[in-house]
Amino acid sequence: MIKINLSLMFFSTLLLTHQPAWALSDMQMQEKVLKTRESTSQQHMDHAAHEKSSGQSEDFHGVFYGFLPCDDCDGLKMTLSLKQNNNYLLVSQFAKASSREFYEKGKYTWDDKTRLVVLTPRKDAAIRQFRIEDEGTLVQLNSKGAPMAGNQESYTLRRSDTVKSRQVHIH
Repeated sequence: MIKINLSLMFFSTLLLTHQPAWALSDMQMQEKVLKTRESTSQQHMDHAAHEKSSGQSEDFHGVFYGFLPCDDCDGLKMTLSLKQNNNYLLVSQFAKASSREFYEKGKYTWDDKTRLVVLTPRKDAAIRQFRIEDEGTLVQLNSKGAPMAGNQESYTLRRSDTVKSRQVHIH
């Protein structure tokens, strides 16, 4: 009986060690976390309030990633999730090996004519603006709605489905 149990344990261990590892990439893991947070927070909502607004394209949403410059740090990793119900989640992290993430939630609006996305946070944080380059690219603007100083490519967020790799170099 003991030999049978030991044999079964040996073979099951052997099978488990020869299975391929299925690790998720950083981007896939963050998207999974964002979707889970969204679904758990919406379970108790009245979904009748999500009526479509007229005059705006209904497909402007997604998860956008970027590595933006910072005046007093090595850079800022930013993940912006624009959801279909006009809610957003912005996750920012300073470029350090074990840096804390900062979360900001709120509502967003966009205007196809002015090509602007405006983030209005729930708490007392500054309103953020982005210029819509195309369906997959947003460029951060300053507090007055003007382009940031310097290379505009440095202030770009790209939608996850338009980028093959999301490698961020942290110094």
